Amino acid sequence: MTRRPVEDASTTSGLPVSPGLGPTLVAADIGRREKALTRRSLLIVLLSMVIALITVPVARSLVFLIGFITNLAFFGRLSGELVSPAGAQIGVVLVCIPVAGAVIVGLMARYGSAAIRGHGIPEAMEQILTNESRIPMRMTFLKPLSAAIAIGTGGPFGAEGPIIATGGALGSLLGQLVHVTGDERKTLLAAGAAAGMTAIFGTPFSAILLTIELLVFEFRPRSFIPVAAAALAAIALRPTLFSSEPLFHLSHLPPAPPAALGAYVLEGAAMGLLAILMSRSIYLIEDLFERLPFHWMWWPALGGLVVGVIGLVAPHTMGVGYENIDRILSGQFTGTAVVVFCLLKFVSWSIALGSGTSGGTLAPIFTIGGGLGVATGEILQRLMPSAGVDLRMAALIGMAASFAGASRALFASVVFALEVTGQFNCLLPLLAGCTSAFLVSALTMTNTIMTEKLARRGHHVPSEYGPVMPRQPL
Repeated sequence: MTRRPVEDASTTSGLPVSPGLGPTLVAADIGRREKALTRRSLLIVLLSMVIALITVPVARSLVFLIGFITNLAFFGRLSGELVSPAGAQIGVVLVCIPVAGAVIVGLMARYGSAAIRGHGIPEAMEQILTNESRIPMRMTFLKPLSAAIAIGTGGPFGAEGPIIATGGALGSLLGQLVHVTGDERKTLLAAGAAAGMTAIFGTPFSAILLTIELLVFEFRPRSFIPVAAAALAAIALRPTLFSSEPLFHLSHLPPAPPAALGAYVLEGAAMGLLAILMSRSIYLIEDLFERLPFHWMWWPALGGLVVGVIGLVAPHTMGVGYENIDRILSGQFTGTAVVVFCLLKFVSWSIALGSGTSGGTLAPIFTIGGGLGVATGEILQRLMPSAGVDLRMAALIGMAASFAGASRALFASVVFALEVTGQFNCLLPLLAGCTSAFLVSALTMTNTIMTEKLARRGHHVPSEYGPVMPRQPL
């Protein structure tokens, strides 16, 4: 199965097929060549595991660096512990720190590589679609370093997008050092991305699904077996460098009653609308920055100023903010407080990202989606008091469904929420909410938060699977 239209049989195996063969001989020829490719894929599997074993320590280094910069910038101490800037007692000086970090990122983008701008996944997709998955070597250190500076100085981003991009860059680099085909290099890039996501979140299955849905553009053993091997190698190494506990803590949730599933479908539809709002806002803000009369190198500084001013009012909007997701999933962060917090987080994140700085989108989307999922759950409790809506479940569905709507990575979104919390009783509610969000997003918005940038540059991003069939002779 593949997402790419196939004009002839040669694209099925990546090798030319002898001309003049009938349908049966063409199929046999393809089968022989795919069998040979399967034997070669053992090398790709081994290389993918090597990439994973490199990517996990890189991910740990990125987390350490974010913590180190945060502690140094906001607390004046030397420590690599990941902390929130919210505890800093430095008054209006707090506003200057995100601006300083953004200036550094702007300089790195201008004189290092402009590709470090943005959240990483669209840039990786572009290299796959247009450049045979060749990512410049400098991206393997410029992207994580720029993201660590942006996040460590208060940027309202997650570390997952940059490490996915960095893992992909490592895979691409190895694929350029070793003699492989373009398709094999793409697989190595995806394997590095899956290892990076697994390292940060501890979610190997959803990392595999995310790379299949957003990066490799096909569902074939030659792609998903190496990616699965990389995710398995990453999750095996992860406990030695990260905690083995689930990233987010959620008390036990019982199975949802049947009536609640209908309520969660409605919530998912609301999250689909939220995803559309988030996606369009990001690119609207980018368009507004394009009209500024000064060089784009300075745009992140303006975004950093907004981050700092909002952070002065609501300090918890700054930084990675995993502690905010924990508060939201507890079901205790509710009412007007969570709505106001999500609105401020959204403004801070969207303007900062639209300004062209470096940072991830997953954690902010989970935070905003989870918080507004709680608010939607409260409304549903009033409208449908007998349905049995649980605010904790509503928060989890809000997280996953908002990402499903924004990225259209439906299955990765469902499985991620299960893996990151260990709440497998939530499978059906998550599937209901994410499917509803996906449907609303797909019917209303042509591109996603991941593909809009590529579409604006004239690139077509495959979005559907179809069978690969050799052309029949006339």
